[in-house]
Amino acid sequence: MGDLKELIEYIAKSLVDHPDLVSVKEIPGEKTVIYELKVGEGDLGKIIGREGRTAKAIRTIIAAAAMKKGKRAVLEILE
Repeated sequence: MGDLKELIEYIAKSLVDHPDLVSVKEIPGEKTVIYELKVGEGDLGKIIGREGRTAKAIRTIIAAAAMKKGKRAVLEILE
């Protein structure tokens, strides 16, 4: 599911001020893949969005894309 990792990177890089500091780590499991997203200092708010709306939207896109592949994807946004 490497293309999902690239999708998360693409979305995150388009939202932040420091795209070069965006990193996504993929942790595969049997049925669930966990993606850990790290962004540069000061960019966390841009990823989370007002009342968490942006993060929720990103998670919805990722969940839908993973479902097409018969998997479950979880996005963890690290500080």
